[in-house]
Amino acid sequence: MKIDKRAVKRFFKYSSVGFGTFMLDLLLLWTMVEKLGINYLVATGSAFLIAVSINYLISRKIVFNVTKTKPINGYIKFISIATFGILLTTGGVAVLTYLFGFYYLFARILTAGMVGIFNYILNLKYNFKVAGIYE
Repeated sequence: MKIDKRAVKRFFKYSSVGFGTFMLDLLLLWTMVEKLGINYLVATGSAFLIAVSINYLISRKIVFNVTKTKPINGYIKFISIATFGILLTTGGVAVLTYLFGFYYLFARILTAGMVGIFNYILNLKYNFKVAGIYE
Protein backbone atom coordinates (compact mmCIF):
# COMPACT_ATOMS: atom_id res chain seq x y z
CA MET A 1 0.00 0.00 0.00
CA LYS A 2 1.42 3.34 -1.08
CA ILE A 3 1.15 6.24 1.35
CA ASP A 4 0.20 9.56 -0.23
CA LYS A 5 2.61 12.02 1.42
CA ARG A 6 0.54 15.04 0.38
CA ALA A 7 -2.58 13.54 1.94
CA VAL A 8 -0.72 12.86 5.19
CA LYS A 9 0.69 16.40 5.21
CA ARG A 10 -2.79 17.81 4.50
CA PHE A 11 -4.30 15.79 7.35
CA PHE A 12 -1.65 17.05 9.78
CA LYS A 13 -2.24 20.64 8.66
CA TYR A 14 -5.98 20.13 9.15
CA SER A 15 -5.37 18.62 12.57
CA SER A 16 -3.19 21.56 13.60
CA VAL A 17 -5.76 24.10 12.45
CA GLY A 18 -8.48 22.03 14.09
CA PHE A 19 -6.62 21.85 17.40
CA GLY A 20 -6.18 25.62 17.47
CA THR A 21 -9.78 26.37 16.65
CA PHE A 22 -10.90 23.68 19.11
CA MET A 23 -8.99 25.49 21.87
CA LEU A 24 -10.87 28.64 20.85
CA ASP A 25 -14.10 26.64 20.92
CA LEU A 26 -13.41 25.51 24.49
CA LEU A 27 -12.49 29.04 25.59
CA LEU A 28 -15.68 30.42 24.06
CA LEU A 29 -17.74 27.62 25.61
CA TRP A 30 -16.28 28.22 29.07
CA THR A 31 -16.74 32.00 28.76
CA MET A 32 -20.35 31.67 27.62
CA VAL A 33 -21.24 29.26 30.42
CA GLU A 34 -19.16 30.48 33.34
CA LYS A 35 -19.02 34.23 32.68
CA LEU A 36 -22.19 34.93 30.68
CA GLY A 37 -24.46 32.32 32.26
CA ILE A 38 -25.60 30.79 28.97
CA ASN A 39 -26.95 27.23 29.08
CA TYR A 40 -24.09 24.86 28.27
CA LEU A 41 -25.92 23.12 25.42
CA VAL A 42 -26.76 26.44 23.73
CA ALA A 43 -23.19 27.59 24.34
CA THR A 44 -21.82 24.32 22.91
CA GLY A 45 -23.54 24.90 19.56
CA SER A 46 -22.72 28.62 19.50
CA ALA A 47 -19.04 28.18 20.32
CA PHE A 48 -18.77 25.37 17.77
CA LEU A 49 -20.29 27.55 15.02
CA ILE A 50 -17.93 30.45 15.71
CA ALA A 51 -14.85 28.22 15.90
CA VAL A 52 -15.77 26.22 12.80
CA SER A 53 -16.25 29.44 10.80
CA ILE A 54 -12.74 30.54 11.75
CA ASN A 55 -11.55 27.01 10.95
CA TYR A 56 -13.01 27.40 7.44
CA LEU A 57 -11.11 30.61 6.76
CA ILE A 58 -7.80 29.15 7.91
CA SER A 59 -8.34 25.70 6.34
CA ARG A 60 -9.25 27.15 2.98
CA LYS A 61 -6.02 29.13 2.94
CA ILE A 62 -3.64 26.54 4.41
CA VAL A 63 -5.12 23.03 4.12
CA PHE A 64 -7.36 23.02 1.05
CA ASN A 65 -5.55 25.71 -0.93
CA VAL A 66 -5.69 23.68 -4.17
CA THR A 67 -9.48 23.64 -4.26
CA LYS A 68 -11.34 25.12 -7.17
CA THR A 69 -14.48 25.57 -5.05
CA LYS A 70 -15.46 29.25 -4.87
CA PRO A 71 -15.12 30.74 -1.37
CA ILE A 72 -18.83 31.43 -0.80
CA ASN A 73 -19.85 28.01 -2.16
CA GLY A 74 -17.21 26.37 0.00
CA TYR A 75 -18.40 28.24 3.09
CA ILE A 76 -22.02 27.24 2.46
CA LYS A 77 -21.00 23.59 2.09
CA PHE A 78 -18.67 23.88 5.10
CA ILE A 79 -21.46 25.30 7.28
CA SER A 80 -23.86 22.64 5.99
CA ILE A 81 -21.43 19.94 7.09
CA ALA A 82 -20.79 21.85 10.33
CA THR A 83 -24.54 21.95 11.01
CA PHE A 84 -24.54 18.18 11.21
CA GLY A 85 -21.39 18.51 13.33
CA ILE A 86 -23.26 20.85 15.70
CA LEU A 87 -26.00 18.25 16.07
CA LEU A 88 -23.46 15.50 16.76
CA THR A 89 -21.50 17.70 19.16
CA THR A 90 -24.48 19.04 21.11
CA GLY A 91 -26.14 15.62 21.13
CA GLY A 92 -22.94 13.96 22.31
CA VAL A 93 -22.47 16.52 25.07
CA ALA A 94 -26.11 16.12 26.14
CA VAL A 95 -25.82 12.32 26.30
CA LEU A 96 -22.52 12.40 28.15
CA THR A 97 -23.72 14.98 30.68
CA TYR A 98 -27.32 13.85 31.25
CA LEU A 99 -26.89 10.10 31.06
CA PHE A 100 -23.35 9.66 32.33
CA GLY A 101 -22.85 12.74 34.52
CA PHE A 102 -19.76 14.06 32.73
CA TYR A 103 -18.66 17.68 33.26
CA TYR A 104 -19.71 19.66 30.15
CA LEU A 105 -16.15 20.64 29.13
CA PHE A 106 -14.94 17.05 29.44
CA ALA A 107 -17.96 15.87 27.41
CA ARG A 108 -17.11 18.45 24.74
CA ILE A 109 -13.52 17.22 24.55
CA LEU A 110 -14.69 13.63 24.14
CA THR A 111 -16.97 14.53 21.22
CA ALA A 112 -14.32 16.62 19.47
CA GLY A 113 -12.29 13.82 17.89
CA MET A 114 -15.25 12.03 16.40
CA VAL A 115 -16.81 15.17 14.97
CA GLY A 116 -13.47 16.54 13.76
CA ILE A 117 -12.64 13.44 11.72
CA PHE A 118 -16.18 13.28 10.36
CA ASN A 119 -15.99 16.95 9.25
CA TYR A 120 -12.55 16.44 7.70
CA ILE A 121 -13.64 13.49 5.58
CA LEU A 122 -16.80 15.20 4.34
CA ASN A 123 -14.99 18.44 3.53
CA LEU A 124 -12.15 16.60 1.83
CA LYS A 125 -14.42 14.62 -0.47
CA TYR A 126 -17.55 16.74 -0.97
CA ASN A 127 -16.66 20.34 -0.33
CA PHE A 128 -13.10 21.06 -1.38
CA LYS A 129 -12.96 17.92 -3.56
CA VAL A 130 -9.27 17.42 -2.88
CA ALA A 131 -9.35 13.66 -2.29
CA GLY A 132 -8.01 11.80 -5.28
CA ILE A 133 -6.57 14.75 -7.20
CA TYR A 134 -2.98 13.63 -6.69
CA GLU A 135 -3.48 9.97 -7.64
